[in-house]
Amino acid sequence: PNAGNRMSNPGSSEFDDIPEAFADVLSQFERAQAEKTIEGTRSGTVVSVGGDLIFVDIGLKTEGVLPRSEIQQDRDVKAGDKVRVTIKGRAADGYYQLTSSKDVRPADWAALEKAFAERTTIVGTVTGVVKGGLTVDVGVRAFLPASRSRARDVAEMQKLVEQEVRCRIIELDAASENVVVDCRAVAEEEEQAAKEQRYSQLREGETVSGTVRTLADYGAFVDIGGIDALLHVGDISWGRRVHNPADLLETGQELRLQILKIDREKHRVSVGLKQLQPHPWDTVPHSYPVGQRVRAIITRVTEFGAFAELEPGVEGLIHISEMSWVKNVKKPADLVKPGDTVEVLILAVNAPERRISLGLKQALGDPWTGAADKIPVGSVVRGTVVNLTKFGAFVALDEGLEGMIHVSDISAEKHLNHPQVALKVGQAVQAKVLELDPEKRRLRLGIKQLAPTSIDEYLAEHQEGDVVSGRVMEMSEGSALVELGEGIQAACRLTQRRGPESRPNAVSGARDLASLSSMLEARWKGAARESSILQEVAAGQVRSFRITKLDRAGKQIELELA
Repeated sequence: PNAGNRMSNPGSSEFDDIPEAFADVLSQFERAQAEKTIEGTRSGTVVSVGGDLIFVDIGLKTEGVLPRSEIQQDRDVKAGDKVRVTIKGRAADGYYQLTSSKDVRPADWAALEKAFAERTTIVGTVTGVVKGGLTVDVGVRAFLPASRSRARDVAEMQKLVEQEVRCRIIELDAASENVVVDCRAVAEEEEQAAKEQRYSQLREGETVSGTVRTLADYGAFVDIGGIDALLHVGDISWGRRVHNPADLLETGQELRLQILKIDREKHRVSVGLKQLQPHPWDTVPHSYPVGQRVRAIITRVTEFGAFAELEPGVEGLIHISEMSWVKNVKKPADLVKPGDTVEVLILAVNAPERRISLGLKQALGDPWTGAADKIPVGSVVRGTVVNLTKFGAFVALDEGLEGMIHVSDISAEKHLNHPQVALKVGQAVQAKVLELDPEKRRLRLGIKQLAPTSIDEYLAEHQEGDVVSGRVMEMSEGSALVELGEGIQAACRLTQRRGPESRPNAVSGARDLASLSSMLEARWKGAARESSILQEVAAGQVRSFRITKLDRAGKQIELELA
């Protein structure tokens, strides 16, 4: 009968009790299946990869979508690959939302208790902002304190609404159904795990990218993928020493760095910037041959010399012995200071040990070369007293030489026991060149030789023929030593020079007896006169004399009785 009724009513069907849209029935079935699998993970097959999304066949009618960011960066995913995924839910477009995380959503109170006991990580959805924190749906309504949310203010907390968060149950009261969760602990543990993994992947000598995070006096901290590495100030540049890293770096700057050292126990990483740049010493042997004259900048001054920069990263040493030809340099700082630009000569290059010997005095030229032409003996020079010793004073000349003035050549007026009585270091003086030996590098000078003496003044004031007064000091055969003034002495001939008629051989020239008699008489009178003069002159007498000869060059005076 029933069948007849159906047949009599052609508009009816035996499937009238079934929902009109079979698609709705199928959708309900798939949702039920998804709910059954939402707690665990399942294997899926990659169908296609498009942009940032991976489409996965998870055995249901509709495919799932897995974000590309959830796949390890070093894994190249392609169609046909197997992946383990967890169904998070279903999107509005019908695709299942997948995650590679093994975290689950508790399906019932028993699952919550298990997650609490095992301290496992679960997934929840933020539903709202309340006083002191957030509400999270983890199967039941849970509370997330603001201090454990990692949000810095209310605005950031508001952005978390309707977002999935990974958290851990820290309080669970079944009687009051009170659940408190913590996101911060999970995030910190994940960061620490990520760091540990990152540390394990790092290798010394490896090149990495980094971002300058903070700057300090001693260097910069650089983020190299979740790890803070130290870029020491000495590893920033091959050039001159960097005193302030901020002069070359700035916060947020992207850098390519080399890992120099890893301390896995203390979790410390040292990186270098200059190590990825060509080392300037690679070309030093070709760029700076021995004997080349170059300009350099003094960077450091020490007790044994000064360091000079030839180019960024290349320094040489000017030893104290190579600073001056003439000065006995005791402190290099007396000659050069940091920042000075000097001209130097390359003396030696040791590339393996990265050492360059420089000469400052060689670049100035050897002042002893041609010294005999520049300051011949007898010339007058200028200089500065640089050192005093018991036996004399050392004087640095304007010509770049150093000479010595013996204590006996300082003053003509008095005897000095020490040069410091008349001279002091730093005093400018004039001196006369007394001796010059370029081979032995010896130069003897005199000051007193420039001071006019009493005899110089006397010679300048008198002429030959002048009648002067003097005191006889000593007598000798036919002459006397006469003092004309203090320190002025002259020789006086007391016997007259004999003419031809007084010479013995003149007798042979006499033509007659009368001439011979006349010559003998003259000779007898001259001898008598000389005897009379010698008897009249005595030591201590003051008499008048006539100047017969003035030798200004030899400083000699000859006299005769006036």
